[in-house]
Order: sequence, then C-alpha cells, then structure tokens
Amino acid sequence: MTFTSLLPAVSLIALAAPALAQSRTAETTPPPPVTVSGSATIASDYRFRGVSQSDQEMAVQGGITVAHQSGVYVGTWASNLAGWGTFGGANMELDLIGGVKRPIGGGTIDVGLTWYMYPGGADRTDFAEPYAKLSGTAGPATLTAGVAYAPRQQALGRWYRTGADAAAGTYTDPGAKGHNLDLWGDGAVAVPGTPFTAKAHVGHSRGQNGLGPNATAVAPTGRYWDWSLGADATWRGLTLNVSYVDTDISNAEAAYLRPSFSRGQDGTGNIAGGTVVAALTAAF
Repeated sequence: MTFTSLLPAVSLIALAAPALAQSRTAETTPPPPVTVSGSATIASDYRFRGVSQSDQEMAVQGGITVAHQSGVYVGTWASNLAGWGTFGGANMELDLIGGVKRPIGGGTIDVGLTWYMYPGGADRTDFAEPYAKLSGTAGPATLTAGVAYAPRQQALGRWYRTGADAAAGTYTDPGAKGHNLDLWGDGAVAVPGTPFTAKAHVGHSRGQNGLGPNATAVAPTGRYWDWSLGADATWRGLTLNVSYVDTDISNAEAAYLRPSFSRGQDGTGNIAGGTVVAALTAAF
C-alpha cells in the first residue's frame, strides 16, 4: 500500500477526531451547579384554589427560579389582581418562594415555604405558608400530592363575620388570627405521539369562616373543595392549557360574604363558580 493510498483514510480520521472529542467532552461535562428557569403566562382568569383573584378578568403572570444542584432553590412569582383579590388596595400579588427538592424512592419530595405579599395594599394581608409535595409516576401517569399549612396569622383571622360588616367597616374581631390547611392532588397523562397531556386537580381548603383584614380570605366559607379538569398542548416552548375549574361554594353558601365575595364587589355573581380558564405559557 502506497503513502498516497493512505491519504483518504488519514483525512477521514483527522476530520472525525474533533467530532469524537467534542462528543466525549459533551458526555463528560457535568451539569452546571446553578440553573435558572422561568415562565411568563397570559390567562383568561387567575384562579387561586378555585376562587377568582382577578375579578374573572385576564391576568398576566410570571416567575423565575434559581436552583442549585443540591436541590435547594429560591424563586419569585407575580400576578395582577382585581376585585376580590385586591387585598386592601394592592393590584399585584408577589410570592417569594424557597425550598429544597430531593429524590426519594422512585419519586421526588419538595419542601419549602411561600410568602404571599401584596405590594401597595393595606397592612396585615401578607402571610407565610410552608408546603410539602411528593411526586412520582404510576404507569403512564405522573402523580403529585401536596399539603400547605399556614400557621396562625392576622392575615388569616376572622375579622368580619359577614360581608355586610366589612362593607360598613364594622369589625367583629379586629386583630384576630387564624390558620389554613390545604390538601391537594394532581394527575397528568401524556397522550403518546401527540403534544397533548391530560390533567386533573382536586383540593380541599380548611380555615377561615368569614373575612380577614380588608375583607379577604384564603378559605372564605371555612372549608370547601376545588377541582379542575383540562389538557396541555405544547409546541416549541409554548404551552396552552384549557381547563374547567370549579368549587363546591354555592351562591347560597357565599351569600353572607357579599358584597365582598362577588365580581366587582357589587354583591352579585359567584367568583368561585365553574368556568373555563385558558392560559398560554412561555417557558425559558
């Protein structure tokens, strides 16, 4: 074999070597110790545990999370508010979040705390709520169970027994403290070969049985169920979710909370009634 006949083989090896080296480098390069992720959403309504916080109007929302490879993370999330959700004049909710996420068995446990803030609103409406979530898979389904417990705080106290008291500015028990427990479960099943994922949620809240500072509440009727059923459609980093959202808070059950617990605080309509909510989210 002549030197000339070896040239094509040598050339191929020379061309392949950088590609092989790059591939091996990619395989051996560890993930960065810190990652940053976030999202921006436009929604037809902002429902918090089944109750509208945006007066059944559109909401613009966004969040960002910084996570360490150890599982520790911090983040923030915000949304506009209106009507029932103004919390004493605030037109914005700002959540500060911190926690740690670790593998456990074949799933993941996530423990942390959310601090709900309402910038520009009246005092005593902010509150802290620790939470824990356990997620895993069962066949094609992804399942998550969670609990959030907000200990006794003024923001969760029963300051007004009725909406009429709140409208008149007559405190029933000013300075009262209360707590709230929320239990929930989520399920998701991806449809093979499609961009669709079916989703379901059910939750139960138990806490206030009346209105807190500035006539707001996390669990206004004391205890209630909320649920949703819908689907995601994902395409090039965009996710469209359409869900039917509802609670078991009836018009009769919510009557004593009005006019506060109503659209536009005009004493009519049920802001915890069933509705279809659409949300478009861009993740990065």
